[in-house]
Amino acid sequence: MNTAIFTLVAYLIGSISFAVVMSHAFGLSDPRTYGSKNPGATNVLRSGNKKAAIATLIGDGAKGWFAVWLAQLLGAQYGVGDLGIALVAIAVFLGHLYPVFFRFIGGKGVATALGVLLGLNVWIGVATLVTWLVIAYAFRYSSLAALISAIFAPFYYGLLFGTDRLEQLLAVVAMSVLLVLRHRGNIANLMAGKESRIGSKAAAPGAKPNGKKK
Repeated sequence: MNTAIFTLVAYLIGSISFAVVMSHAFGLSDPRTYGSKNPGATNVLRSGNKKAAIATLIGDGAKGWFAVWLAQLLGAQYGVGDLGIALVAIAVFLGHLYPVFFRFIGGKGVATALGVLLGLNVWIGVATLVTWLVIAYAFRYSSLAALISAIFAPFYYGLLFGTDRLEQLLAVVAMSVLLVLRHRGNIANLMAGKESRIGSKAAAPGAKPNGKKK
């Protein structure tokens, strides 16, 4: 029962879409209405408001980290073991992908997945982040960086823990698979040479050049 409660709470935490929340707070259009229509930091950046994009990135990452950290902090006290931690990791990630507060239309989960990895083990999170930064800097494609990082994350976890924490390793594998699936459109665009590069802007309906609505 306690594991189910922790899992449900994690899903609800993940369902907070910071792209939508921060866009509203900064007076921007709903990120689901322009650009890639993905409620994530990269699409918010296309509005031209870097502060909103950074706030979105931090918020989406922090909720993934917080859900896992909270489960690890209180789990032993309530009988939530490694399986429970793994379920919490998946639940907060699924909350971001399919948020109950936003008609189950969520983002692609890159920042939230990174937060989850940092919560599970800081070094795995750092290794994955460095992978993303290197690929993003070299090629200027956020989606390509996310795809390669998603592929490498389970290997980093396996190198550090092997199969000692099999449930959590499987959770990381599941997140990686879901991330790749959520980027199917991006994969097609990359292959066709149509993918937008990091920093490219898309006109947000109802937004002035300074980022404010008309």
